[in-house]
Amino acid sequence: MPGTPKRLKKYPPGGLVELIPRGYHIRMRVQSDLTKNRKRNRTALTLLTLAVIVLAFVCLFVGSSHMTAAECFAALAKKGSAAQVRIIWNIRIPRVLAAIIAGAGLAISGLIMQTDLNNPMASPSTLGVSNAAVFGANLSIIAFAGGFLDTGNHLSSYTVGANPYATSLMAFLFSSVSILLILGLCRLRAFQPGVVVLAGIAIGSVWTAATTILQFYATDVGLSAAVIWTFGDLGRATYRTDCIMAVTVLTGLLFFTVMSWQFNALLSGDAAAKSMGVAVDRLRFLSMLLASVITAVCVSFLGIIGFVGIICPHVTKRLLGQDHRVSVPASALSGSVLLLLADTLSRSIGNGSALPVGAITSLLGAPFFLAIIFSRKGEHD
Repeated sequence: MPGTPKRLKKYPPGGLVELIPRGYHIRMRVQSDLTKNRKRNRTALTLLTLAVIVLAFVCLFVGSSHMTAAECFAALAKKGSAAQVRIIWNIRIPRVLAAIIAGAGLAISGLIMQTDLNNPMASPSTLGVSNAAVFGANLSIIAFAGGFLDTGNHLSSYTVGANPYATSLMAFLFSSVSILLILGLCRLRAFQPGVVVLAGIAIGSVWTAATTILQFYATDVGLSAAVIWTFGDLGRATYRTDCIMAVTVLTGLLFFTVMSWQFNALLSGDAAAKSMGVAVDRLRFLSMLLASVITAVCVSFLGIIGFVGIICPHVTKRLLGQDHRVSVPASALSGSVLLLLADTLSRSIGNGSALPVGAITSLLGAPFFLAIIFSRKGEHD
């Protein structure tokens, strides 16, 4: 038939038949892409889980005691010497568990903060949690553990004079005050992402100023002890602190997983999310509160550990997409991987003593983060 396009000559007369095979192929292509994405996501989660397991064993066998792998396995089975058994069961296992739990908690907190605030630079400390925790710890160490408010013996040693549980409790209490204060102010004014960020910056600067004034009156030993506390240190972990962190992190992980479809809707904007039946303000309030509490618990026990809550969500979203059904567990696993890796490096290059793990995460994270920001693809995201 003259004038008939070449692509229609393959089909019987009545070129509309072409729409059937085209639609079929499009549908099959979409189904194929979905299947590939599911396989990719399952593979990624499996590999991350295996990485956590492998790094946990590597981290367990690295330390200043220079135990061999055979001695570590023997101590793990409680068949080695008493000292080796204590090192494995009382020091290294709580430390490894803390790295897994805190890494997961900080990573998912950062992911939720970035989603709630629609800000890729948001972090677990956006609500001034870290600043408030530092002030609370400084107040406990400097003022009440031998400082200017103590009428008894002066602080001579952090490990002797300052109760670590009291310090952690004070840090958590002031972190909680900061969270409730900022969220309360935002509820009164307007619970918008920009308002939350600005309120967090303002309140955080107040805590920083209060910490500076407090340190000005500190003794040399008290100031040293307070500064040392701010270093992220997994060596403070015990089974008790691990259990508290685990309960908090697992609660948050369960909540964020159940609400993942609502977070996916929130990515399309508040108006679109509301049209889908999502209570945006309530979701944002509850999720930010829970993410901040997770951060407060981890920081109170371990000190400041930076970049985990920024780097891991960015990596998972870049590699696996922004679907929270995948990004929540993937971020948690990648946070555990990063902190385990940082802790292993801190004890490997510490020359007999572990370097602050917070410094290692920053050294690992900062260049990688800059690469993401200035990558060509990142400019269009």
